[in-house]
Amino acid sequence: MTIYVDADAFPRSLRDILLRASKRLTIPVTFVANRYIRLPDSDLLTCIVAAEGPDQADDRIAELATEGDLVITADVPLADRVVESGATALDPHGTLYTEDNIKERLATRDLMADLRDTGLVTGGPESFGPKDVQSFADGLNRLLSSVG
Repeated sequence: MTIYVDADAFPRSLRDILLRASKRLTIPVTFVANRYIRLPDSDLLTCIVAAEGPDQADDRIAELATEGDLVITADVPLADRVVESGATALDPHGTLYTEDNIKERLATRDLMADLRDTGLVTGGPESFGPKDVQSFADGLNRLLSSVG
């Protein structure tokens, strides 16, 4: 297993949790972003800088992730591609994207985008807090325990 992180919007508060899990379980982690991500010196950690432009990092992750890999992303369209390829996807809140829920989450995402575009809904997601960090840690731990 390799863990791929959609790192452009990955909350910094989750990075330490992920790095500790990688070290403990000797699982390689690749951060993919449109800019360089500074990481501790480790053979398990890699940063890939994708080309500039919309969805370039997502496209690179979708190319790399294969069955048995884990992708951590808040990007629902990327999660849809990952799940279709047979890899596993987890959001930064610790929720697993599955074949059973991904299409519904994609439809909800599209509906919310339409509502924002028409001005019926304003604002974005709530800020990321301690409960979210704990939920991610729990979800990651559950997932890694089930494969290890």
